[in-house]
Amino acid sequence: MNDALLWQTRARGKLLLTGEYAVLDGALALALPVRYGQSLAIETDGKPGQLLWLSRNEQGEIWFQAKFSLPGLTPLQSTGKPTAEVLQQLLLACRRQNPDFLNTAEGLRATTQTDFPRAWGLGTSSTLIAALARWADADPYRVLSETLGGSGYDIACAYADGPLLYRLTDRGPEVQPARFAPPFAADLYFIFLGKKQNSREAIRHYREFAHEHETLAADISALTRQCLHARTLDDFTATLLEHERLIGAAIGLPRAQELYFPDFPGVVKSLGAWGGDFVLAAGAGGEEAVREYFREKGFGVCLGYGEMV
Repeated sequence: MNDALLWQTRARGKLLLTGEYAVLDGALALALPVRYGQSLAIETDGKPGQLLWLSRNEQGEIWFQAKFSLPGLTPLQSTGKPTAEVLQQLLLACRRQNPDFLNTAEGLRATTQTDFPRAWGLGTSSTLIAALARWADADPYRVLSETLGGSGYDIACAYADGPLLYRLTDRGPEVQPARFAPPFAADLYFIFLGKKQNSREAIRHYREFAHEHETLAADISALTRQCLHARTLDDFTATLLEHERLIGAAIGLPRAQELYFPDFPGVVKSLGAWGGDFVLAAGAGGEEAVREYFREKGFGVCLGYGEMV
């Protein structure tokens, strides 16, 4: 089987520490590539004229399977039509940039595998787009724009070596490495809420509800810089609170801490679309006490900063 391997890559998942929603309007955001990711392996296959696609979860189990015609990229069969249609859109978007991409009748097998539960929301789509674009020698931001949409910060994280600053400009995405190595990293934890949010619905809500986008973007950009330069946990949590206040006012939603963790001795901040996936907990109560607090609340997935980032 190894002899049949033609190409492989691995893209990293992501978390957005600051700038959720406002990043769409040009706010400076602090993004964190995570240790978890998704691999893509391309092999030869014995059936000419088709691309066999296999998607495996972190346990190695196949959760999606499809066959596409080559070179036509027409879905022939699949275990999930909506997923097959999205995948076809991504493949065709790559081909629009590179007409030679999959323009072959040779039999191929593509296998993806995440090393994290898909429900975690760490970027199953963004890692796939980044990996596909690298395979096709295409611009992943353009693939994203033509298909699923979004700010693109998650694409920037896929092959980044560490934390980064991300901003959307008139010229396109602007990405630069960020020196974010807080001395209080041991007091930062990521907790999985298990309440999956639809990013596109969250963006639609923001567009309908929020006003004064330019002012909000400027204010959030300033808070991103403050987070980046915070030297103490107190300074950092004060900045997080102000960030939560501004975004909460903009979208008209209660903070995750108000809903689930009002008695947490620290600050809990939403990451990405409010109400789902992971939140950041910043508190100096000690690792054992922090983990026990969230466990008693019914949230068993609590990862330290060094375990995640």
